[in-house]
Amino acid sequence: MHGEVSVDQVALAEELAGSSAGAGHVASADVAEYALRLGDDALVLAQQLGMWISYAPELEEDIALGNIGLDLLGHARTLLHYAGTATGRSEDDLAYFRDEPEFRNAWLFEQPNGDFAHTIARQLFASTYLYELYGALSSSTDPTLAAIAVKSDKEVDYHRDHAIQWTLRLAGGTEESRRRMILAVVDTWPYVEELFADDALVERLAAEGVAPLPSSLRPAFDAVIARVFAEAELEIPTGRTAFTASGGGREGRHTEHLGPMLAEMQVLARAHPGASW
Repeated sequence: MHGEVSVDQVALAEELAGSSAGAGHVASADVAEYALRLGDDALVLAQQLGMWISYAPELEEDIALGNIGLDLLGHARTLLHYAGTATGRSEDDLAYFRDEPEFRNAWLFEQPNGDFAHTIARQLFASTYLYELYGALSSSTDPTLAAIAVKSDKEVDYHRDHAIQWTLRLAGGTEESRRRMILAVVDTWPYVEELFADDALVERLAAEGVAPLPSSLRPAFDAVIARVFAEAELEIPTGRTAFTASGGGREGRHTEHLGPMLAEMQVLARAHPGASW
């Protein structure tokens, strides 16, 4: 009566082939590794946001966070699909059948939801970074990455606005909401630095015009955060409240939070490999 529902039959968007790359475009080893990084960032954050459904502080936020998570899941699908063209693995193979050391997401994205203020602080930093990244990546010499970035940037613009509005609302609300927002900023800020670290891979891709150097995105990111914090009367953590996490997610070194999250995300697929419904 209701027809057949199978996730593996849901068609991906046209950006998978890029505007001019043509069907069957295969990523190089470097581009595949880069797409894997971005895909893992999006996938892990999407999973985190999905955990708020039925737990958010108001019904509209159940819907908003769920929709943001679905946007990010869409980004993850296209990026992981493209990464998999280099090795013949599907998006599902990469999402569900890799172990923790094989994931390449930055530490910020795997930080736990915490209270609502911590989720908003993570969203503010993540979406501001992604907005700048996809904006720069939209002019990539790789047509597939460019097409993915053009679509993703429009969606991340909404994600950023949502996070900004909640940051202002919490920081300017009750004494308790402000206290929690300040604590969330202090707890989350240490994971920002890793987002802007350059390494040999991105340096090679930048030289070819494929991807921006992460460090080049930092000034625009800092300018947005400075404006938001000025309006919210928040401060960048300094002194004893400031430190920089060592990072290592791009090399497969993760915090204690990623493993349990992956176990929950992957358990069904691993229990019933190849199943469809």
